[in-house]
Amino acid sequence: MNAARLRRVLEANVIGSFLCAAEAVRRMSTRHGGVGGAIVNVSSKASVLGSPGEYVDYAMSKGAIDTLTIGLAKEVAAEGIRVNAVRPGIIDTDIHASGGEPGRVERLGPAQPMGRGGTPEEVAAAVLWLLSDAASYVMGSFIDVAGGR
Repeated sequence: MNAARLRRVLEANVIGSFLCAAEAVRRMSTRHGGVGGAIVNVSSKASVLGSPGEYVDYAMSKGAIDTLTIGLAKEVAAEGIRVNAVRPGIIDTDIHASGGEPGRVERLGPAQPMGRGGTPEEVAAAVLWLLSDAASYVMGSFIDVAGGR
């Protein structure tokens, strides 16, 4: 793993998420004339598992997203903004092919406690719930969408 790869992963996952959250806070904050709102960050189950032997750089970047979620949630709660995150596990998306392993879900899915990989729709359902009024008292929390992993 080289420095260029680390920079690319950190810029996309950490810096990108931070800058998006900052813009969302500026627009939603009741302190700045907004009406409040909700931010849902996309972390990864890798952030707590470490992803040894495969994607430690990715796991590290998602650990930073976990820290951002907790810290920002506490910073902006009084401004009417809820901040939470989802932590997808092995999800059947094209990201595996772009990372050089198109069969990763087929390889790892059966070893998950639920015996399969997840779907993008299952992740989206968790995001939608966190954005909804049903989650109005959920703050600084994580939903693992990882099939029990």
